[in-house]
Amino acid sequence: MLSLKILMVVYVLWNGYVFMAMGRDKRRAKRHQWRTSEASLLLMGAALGGSGLYAGMKYFRHKTSHRKFVIGAPILLLGNVLVAGFLYYAGHVRLNLF
Repeated sequence: MLSLKILMVVYVLWNGYVFMAMGRDKRRAKRHQWRTSEASLLLMGAALGGSGLYAGMKYFRHKTSHRKFVIGAPILLLGNVLVAGFLYYAGHVRLNLF
């Protein structure tokens, strides 16, 4: 079993990566360069990266006119919270904090 501390570190690092991916995609859009596909961004959000996806969308003002992001990012964020809560309360994560 993973400890809660390790799980939280991985979660924060992953969401930081997803946040940076949104910023990188926005920068590349402005420069007319190769972009990250919308499907890849949404998949990262679905893979427990909903916080980073939503924060990146709001902070960089990226994909805010795309309906699938305006509706999908908050839904993915809520789904991520539900999954994390289920793992925590179902006892799949040991509460060994030290």
